[in-house]
Amino acid sequence: MSERLTCDVVVVGAGMVGAACALYAARAGLRVIVVDRGPVAGGTTGAGEGNLLVSDKEPGPELDLALLSARLWADLAEEFGPAVEYEAKGGVVVASTPDGLAALERFADGQRAAGVVAETVVGEELYGLEPRLAPGLPGAVRYPQDCQVMPALAAAHLARASGARLLTGRAVTDVLLTPGGAVRGVRTGRGDIHAPAVVNAAGTWGGELAALAGVHLPVLPRRGFVLVTEPLPRMVRHKVYAADYVADVASDSAALQTSPVVEGTAAGPVLIGASRERVGFDRSFSLPVVRALAAGATRLFPFLADARAMRAYLGFRPYLPDHLPAIGPDPRVPGLHHACGHEGAGIGLATGTAQLIAQALTGKTPELDLAPFRPDRFPAAEEETA
Repeated sequence: MSERLTCDVVVVGAGMVGAACALYAARAGLRVIVVDRGPVAGGTTGAGEGNLLVSDKEPGPELDLALLSARLWADLAEEFGPAVEYEAKGGVVVASTPDGLAALERFADGQRAAGVVAETVVGEELYGLEPRLAPGLPGAVRYPQDCQVMPALAAAHLARASGARLLTGRAVTDVLLTPGGAVRGVRTGRGDIHAPAVVNAAGTWGGELAALAGVHLPVLPRRGFVLVTEPLPRMVRHKVYAADYVADVASDSAALQTSPVVEGTAAGPVLIGASRERVGFDRSFSLPVVRALAAGATRLFPFLADARAMRAYLGFRPYLPDHLPAIGPDPRVPGLHHACGHEGAGIGLATGTAQLIAQALTGKTPELDLAPFRPDRFPAAEEETA
């Protein structure tokens, strides 16, 4: 027998963004139900590294959102801290040539003007930060605001702390609308959930949920692999990545791109990324990609050549064509709010996104301008093919 449920807001998606939206909406006084066709953190969140980054973002709306999110994550860390493996370890972006270091410094200058702490380090200072880096590197920029959490743990703790009713293993099959075209809830295989507001936190499937409400949102999957080593003593102190990672994040290319990203974890294994390619939802294992990740990591940290890889996993980053997420109310469907399309930054941007959503849901003025994140900014004819 199906059940009928009512609440103030239905959050579709139990990943990091959905869990954060539930927490901030509940703390704003709303009754929340979270629904997901899989488990908590069963999609992109569970396949992520848990990065909370400002270092890879150029000045603009996404960096503003990252700085807001970083402050909110720091607040949550006081509440959850060790339970979510929050580490304020900082990031180090390494240049391989003097010209590359000069370009990094120019990039950092713009970020500093926007409120980012960025410190140029060269010579012995660099090797004091990361003694096991490959010798002969000209320098790097250190970003003390970069942090990390364990994403699946963080999503679970935030969802639980929200007090929201959590309905997992329940697919949304339709968005219910009034005769006037406003949201009145969602339909699932096990009954309807009635609410005047729906938050689309469906990640890579955010475009499909938007289509159920009759609107266009061109979210595409961008596949990435992560290589995981055996547990090791802490030999990588920061999140360390090569300068070309920033260009890969901003690229529009569908082709395979890899740039070394290496970081230790509280549990011991070293995580090695990062690859990006648009191949639809192809979940097949790619040995060439994993080999490229391993080769890039050992160029940065030669000691990793002797480390054993325990496993590799993959996930799909929810990609929008202009590299900005869709956040806020959809003017085409009253009551529909979007919180998706964060690409590889959803863990870090979840808190700021959730705060803005909660403010919009409760009629407050969002503390960041939502115009750059408008969900209706993509004409239907511009949709790309995966």
